Amino acid sequence: MNFDAETYKGRNTVERSFIIFKQWRGIAIRYDKLALTYRASVVLYAVVIWLRQ
Repeated sequence: MNFDAETYKGRNTVERSFIIFKQWRGIAIRYDKLALTYRASVVLYAVVIWLRQ
């Protein structure tokens, strides 16, 4: 298997994004029982991250 730098860059970006999301305790532990509520919290936190940049 050969090393593909472009694929690795994309994978690294995704992994770092998950680390940022897991810092928010509600997402990491998943207190919400409904998938809709959990998705809403993920979207909300994504907006917060976007606004900080």
